[in-house]
Amino acid sequence: MSSLPIVLITGQLLTKAVWRPLLDAWFDREVIVADNQSDDTIEGFAERLLADAPPKFILVGHAMGGFIAFEVMRRAPERVAKLALIATLASADGPAQTARRQGYIDLVESGKFDQVVEERIPILFPEEKRNDERLLGIARQMASDTGADTFLAQQRAIMARIDSRPRLGEIAVPVLLIWGEKDGITSRAHHDEIAAAIPGARLEVIAGAGHLPTVEAPELVVPLLTEFIAS
Repeated sequence: MSSLPIVLITGQLLTKAVWRPLLDAWFDREVIVADNQSDDTIEGFAERLLADAPPKFILVGHAMGGFIAFEVMRRAPERVAKLALIATLASADGPAQTARRQGYIDLVESGKFDQVVEERIPILFPEEKRNDERLLGIARQMASDTGADTFLAQQRAIMARIDSRPRLGEIAVPVLLIWGEKDGITSRAHHDEIAAAIPGARLEVIAGAGHLPTVEAPELVVPLLTEFIAS
């Protein structure tokens, strides 16, 4: 297995708990969870990651972490040896996404931050998992640990992000895409678009998983990522 350090970029309203199965599996590796709570622009997150990261590393981004990963690839492609992207997309927000995000902002600004995660559960998890107390507990705890102010900063960053699609063809490292087939936030089309644009990129679909495949199906995702890093 490659001995390069691994940098994990976490998504919105998520913490390193979403990576727990990987952190446990890679206990003997240098694994860095990037700071996803101290900036309010994608560019700021990427700049902080590059300042804190080793000179060369393997990059794994989930959801909003994928947006940051694309910015890292634009700024310092020579520092990234391999790239894995989970449940993300390369386009900027469309009107429907912007409206949904503004609705979340309105909830938070009216003092209803706790309601945000409850409204997200139907798009985070497939219907058959929405009563899974373990998964719901993980999602709620990560949201609580993130907090309202950080959530708003992350929303501002996401809503202002650029369209990454025009430069996907410049990515020249091995790329693995992972998508849960029942993800309510990103689609198969989003991932097919990325896979088609990046030379040699490979897409793996996780049957029955939603937006958080690392905790929903670690028995599938951990070996996939471990093999990708080792290959």
